[in-house]
Amino acid sequence: MAVAYVIAGINHFVNPQTYLAIMPRWLPAHATLVFVSGVLEVLFGALLLPLRTRRWAAWSLIVLLIAVFPANVQMLVNYYSEGNSKLWLAVLRLPLQALLIWWAYQYTEPLVFENGQRIN
Repeated sequence: MAVAYVIAGINHFVNPQTYLAIMPRWLPAHATLVFVSGVLEVLFGALLLPLRTRRWAAWSLIVLLIAVFPANVQMLVNYYSEGNSKLWLAVLRLPLQALLIWWAYQYTEPLVFENGQRIN
């Protein structure tokens, strides 16, 4: 999961036009938001690795996934209005957000130790 978010975050800098194209018009500073969301994906993805920061990073990813949901809706609207043949991908992306939130939630459990040994 950490690797997936780091790669996805880096993609914001490699292909910013992809993300700029799905920014809802009502949001300000599109380029800044794409940059910040990329930085946060890399940061939170990396922070999933150390046990000390894993829980915080997972909760942060959940918040980020909720925050970027309007862009996924905008992508669906754009693809529909354009008659894009990849509309099915935009439709699939909406429930995928719920799956990604569930996956991140799996990392929110506090670590349990017994006699100095991690038991979960």
